[in-house]
Amino acid sequence: MSPDQKEIEELLTRSISYIFPSREELSSYLLGGKKLKIYLGVDATGPELHIGHATNLIFLEKLRRFGHDIVLLFGDFTARIGDPTDKGATRTRLTEEEVLRNIKDWKSQAQKILDFSARDNPAQILQNSAWLGKLSLPDVVELASSITVQQMLERDMFQKRIEERKPIYLHEFLYPLLQGYDSVAMDVTAEVGGNDQIFNMFVGRELQKRYHNKEKFVIATTLLENPKTGKKLMSKSEGSYIALSDAPSLMYGKAMALPDEVIVSVFTDCTFLPLETIGAYAQMLHEGANPRDIKMKLARELVKTYHSEGEVQTAERAFVSAFQKKETPDEVQEVTAEKGDFLGKVLLLHGVVASNADFRRLVKEGAVRDIDAGTKIDDHTALVEHTAVFKIGKKRFVRIVVR
Repeated sequence: MSPDQKEIEELLTRSISYIFPSREELSSYLLGGKKLKIYLGVDATGPELHIGHATNLIFLEKLRRFGHDIVLLFGDFTARIGDPTDKGATRTRLTEEEVLRNIKDWKSQAQKILDFSARDNPAQILQNSAWLGKLSLPDVVELASSITVQQMLERDMFQKRIEERKPIYLHEFLYPLLQGYDSVAMDVTAEVGGNDQIFNMFVGRELQKRYHNKEKFVIATTLLENPKTGKKLMSKSEGSYIALSDAPSLMYGKAMALPDEVIVSVFTDCTFLPLETIGAYAQMLHEGANPRDIKMKLARELVKTYHSEGEVQTAERAFVSAFQKKETPDEVQEVTAEKGDFLGKVLLLHGVVASNADFRRLVKEGAVRDIDAGTKIDDHTALVEHTAVFKIGKKRFVRIVVR
């Protein structure tokens, strides 16, 4: 399927922070009907992919559907060296056995997004040990002549280590060279990666020019970060890590625990949801909607994207049940009502609210909630439909039993 100009424009702006040589040149290339061979490299430093990886996987899947050649490269060789990017100290090197154990389930995780079995134009998986493991010492010396020590030392993390008198090992200089050689070995026309990988991707661009006299587009995507703290969102230490292998109920619960300020960016970077829909949710938040309600939409979309639509209700029920047990006190005022009674009238009758005006104010503030359903009451004329526990304000709870 050939994309139109609007589709290309969205593809090259959504979750994209940088394109080199330029967005215009890549757009012209794609609209001209030329085929990309593009890859994403992921080092096998752990057994799980997370939704931060999904930003790039979604980008690749969209290109695959447009007919471009897609490679997901498992960095099984480079993982044994360790990427020094964003590291204040030398990364611990992994053994070959550790790396192979890490990538064992990666395909099953990545195929939640990338289609490796499509009848037409399936994505493919490669491992860079296939060529890096065969390089001879003369090959490595030739490779090392492609970049200067000064260029390496310009990198922020190396400058920081020098200032802090921390060691920099020679094998860390080899990492960007070997990662860059991946572009040469696969003879690609483009590479996508997080914006923390720009230096490494640029090395690959220079090597592709040197070895094949070819241009390589570099596409840097945004990283999921908390705008308040500036820290990476997909961090186990920050407690916000959502793995693609998480069970539906766990994924739903983790999504609900995300900070409110990242709701829109996770929608944008980690789902296929149209930007128009995401924009509508952003507007609702801007106008004072309860973030929890929008976050539930996000949790549903994540479970739908990485599992299936059929898993959404089960995951949501599990979350609501757990949330209800956590939030509802052991002793709750219990009252009776008829189905169809006005909720506000029932609460007023039993002294839960002071007046009709008090009830309307609470509803307007989003402070009346059906705990059992996990929903907010947003209409002051709402009716009692079923037996449920309601939270009124910050501390009042009442169980309304339908006779």
